[in-house]
Amino acid sequence: MSLFPQDIISTAEAIIRDFTAAGLMVSTAESCTGGLIAGALTEISGSSAVVDRGFVTYTNSAKIEMLGVQAETLLRFGAVSEETARQMVHGALFRSRAEIAVAVTGIAGPGGGSPEKPVGLVHLAAKSRAGSLIHRKMLYGDIGRSEVRLATIRTALEMVGSLLAA
Repeated sequence: MSLFPQDIISTAEAIIRDFTAAGLMVSTAESCTGGLIAGALTEISGSSAVVDRGFVTYTNSAKIEMLGVQAETLLRFGAVSEETARQMVHGALFRSRAEIAVAVTGIAGPGGGSPEKPVGLVHLAAKSRAGSLIHRKMLYGDIGRSEVRLATIRTALEMVGSLLAA
């Protein structure tokens, strides 16, 4: 029995298999998912060959201290923004031994939303050392905290897999 739904496990298994075959590692930088992306990957046997490290940066100070996110970025754009997600993924990549990193920051709810940044808004970024960067702005809606987090894990894993395939 797994902590995660079967579709997430299947995607994580494919990532672990493909990254192992390619000799690549991944790192994660997570805010709204609180380490669950790394958790999904490490649910898979053999993940120690692939998962380098995960950064759980729930607060702004953690984003600054652990990932090098600029305080000015957080003040100007907020923690839940494309700019912050991009700086988070850059920090995760260059503060690890991974070839690919993924970062997520969002509002899982039930509170914390605003008209400009509603509950269910998540910014995700994935980056490879080769330079490819993908950003996605997802509006999952107010579908419940757990469902926003699960949807974010699904999107993040898909982005990691797409960078490997690129």
